[in-house]
Amino acid sequence: MMRATPQELIERALALSTLDGCAVIVRDVSRADLRWARTTLTTNGESTALDITVIAFSRTGTGTATASIGRAAPDLADLNTLVSAAEAAAREAPDADDAFPFVTGGVIDPTWDNAAEPTSGAIFGSLAQRLGDAFASNTSIEHFGYAEHVSTTTWLGTSTGIRRRFVQPEGRLEMTGKSDSRSRSSWWGAATTDFTDVNPADGAAYLEKSLGWQATRVEVAPGRHDAILTPSAVGDLMVDLWWSAAGRDAMEGRSVFSQPGGGTRIGERIGIPGVTLCSNPCEPGMPSADFMATGTTSSFASVFDNGMPLPRVDWIMDGVLSNLITTRQFAHESGLPLAAPADVVRMQVDSGSGSLEDLVARSSHGLLVTCLWYNRLVDPQTLLLTGLTRDGVYVVRDGEIVGAAGNFRFNDSPVAILQRITDSTTTARTMPREFGDYANRVAMPALAVSDFHFSTASEAL
Repeated sequence: MMRATPQELIERALALSTLDGCAVIVRDVSRADLRWARTTLTTNGESTALDITVIAFSRTGTGTATASIGRAAPDLADLNTLVSAAEAAAREAPDADDAFPFVTGGVIDPTWDNAAEPTSGAIFGSLAQRLGDAFASNTSIEHFGYAEHVSTTTWLGTSTGIRRRFVQPEGRLEMTGKSDSRSRSSWWGAATTDFTDVNPADGAAYLEKSLGWQATRVEVAPGRHDAILTPSAVGDLMVDLWWSAAGRDAMEGRSVFSQPGGGTRIGERIGIPGVTLCSNPCEPGMPSADFMATGTTSSFASVFDNGMPLPRVDWIMDGVLSNLITTRQFAHESGLPLAAPADVVRMQVDSGSGSLEDLVARSSHGLLVTCLWYNRLVDPQTLLLTGLTRDGVYVVRDGEIVGAAGNFRFNDSPVAILQRITDSTTTARTMPREFGDYANRVAMPALAVSDFHFSTASEAL
């Protein structure tokens, strides 16, 4: 028997709905990966998954209640039980704080009827051969790593006539090199859409060069030092800032973007002039869905907003906090601008120029940080983070890398860092080391930052 199409699942679920509104989301996720360890390819695999989420809405005498229920590998026979369960839960639920009139307009994507666009191991092309060539270029280095490609096709249908579809491909390549009985370790990573713009030879060359820097050890005491943060390290810090930019949290006095005495810091300068942080679903090379499709409500999204268009939003513009994340209901309640994030984030410094190598050459002194790891929130009121540097901290003197320091624990705030930028490169796509599993569409510059707080020494490689 042929399995029902995603469109058939959605239309059938909507037809079964008996309450005051319904939204249905179907996602088809396919995945391919390669792994290697000790310079040998170890595994490769492919997987697929299909899931459905039914969101039921029930008007009460005082508002609207809602409930969401999901199921993996659904077929038409499941839908009656699934819709009935969602509606029963909605009838029992309290009024939703985020209740708002449903998104209307009846938008139907021209690709609505299209099938999923799965990935497979073929996406890697000659990657395995190119990895082998890269490994052979220096046999004194042990190589470890991972390549992954995921294609997610999302369909959204609502009882107001909205029918949206989007295909989101994303990939990443991570390479770790170890040498000298694994006493030295370096990392290189790249995010991509289809692997046509990723060359493992570039990663292998960087690993060889950076492991060479580690041959010279330079003792550096913990404390505040000028730092050069790679785009990957900047990405992890700015993703944390972005994910902390909920308007409700700020209005309720629970975030770094809260105004003392009430309100938010929108309109306040929080970074040097020329700094922009934005989310644009039409970002060149990193497109993302331009409509809301969520099965859960939070400070960042509302099930009542399903189908809402997602335009470009500037979170920080010319160093000034311009928007915080809001749902339609909270924007209406608070008077804040409506600002919902597409799944992409880009930072730019207008005065930035050149590459990471150029930034190092322009620096009189500092510590070059490869990447960050185990980042954790210490204080939401200042967005103070703690975490570890990993896989190489290099000492820069008079525009040259002269050796490697040990790794450190850091304690600093990405918001405070925006005020301490002293130089920058141009912006390019990068892969945050800590958040690469969750944030693939990230474009950042490398930054020179004064007084970065390397709080204590770390024994980690």
